[in-house]
Amino acid sequence: MRLTSLISFVFDWWHRATWGTWIFTFRRGQFVGQDATGNQYYQERGKPEVGRYHWERRRRWVIYADLAEASRVPPEWNAWLQHNAAEPPTDPTADHAWEQPHVPNMTGTAGAYRPAGHVLGAGSRKPASADYEPWQPN
Repeated sequence: MRLTSLISFVFDWWHRATWGTWIFTFRRGQFVGQDATGNQYYQERGKPEVGRYHWERRRRWVIYADLAEASRVPPEWNAWLQHNAAEPPTDPTADHAWEQPHVPNMTGTAGAYRPAGHVLGAGSRKPASADYEPWQPN
């Protein structure tokens, strides 16, 4: 491991897994699978699969391959993480005709969607019939 990678691993924890997550994964984690983008999925060892309460079930978590962005988790793995599917996906590479490629969440960036007439937008919108009319005293 290069020195820059090691420094990034130690001090840039907010973009990936924290130290606590790495330690918990090493001690109690059981590797379940990996998706096409390289995210790794784990579940807790030594607990029952189902329980009456959510704290009695096995914990499930993901360690992101790149930036920790929840929208990068594919739907089939998200269902497994949320305990909506008992078994992890068997064929995560199966593409459906209706699926589109992943687009990251652009909120808060320069690439965010801005409708016509937005304060930060480049264009201006046409006046509408229901536009605001200021009160005029007689």
